[in-house]
Amino acid sequence: MTHPQNMVFKALADPTRREILSLLRSGGSSVGDIAVNFQMSRPAVSKHLRQLREAGLIIDRPVGTARICELNPEPLELIDIWLSEYRVFWKNQLSRLKAHVEANQHVNHSKSRQHR
Repeated sequence: MTHPQNMVFKALADPTRREILSLLRSGGSSVGDIAVNFQMSRPAVSKHLRQLREAGLIIDRPVGTARICELNPEPLELIDIWLSEYRVFWKNQLSRLKAHVEANQHVNHSKSRQHR
């Protein structure tokens, strides 16, 4: 069984699918309205939508003869939780880098005073 987080990462790995999600941030759209934004066939867009749906990133509902796709942000929370661990890591690394640079600036400043 594939971990839901892995399905979300796989879906987000493709730039077309990321662009579809960006389009849906402003509200629901029909498959046809989504497809006109891409230089590919409607069946190709439908394949991308299917992968987004399987990852839980979009939901669709019938409205008349159309299917309206909407963004489902809940799976993105899994990614945000995963990324939060790395934010802490990078914050610590940047703090260490800042301390190192500041210490070297102090040492270099002291050396330049001694040579005057």
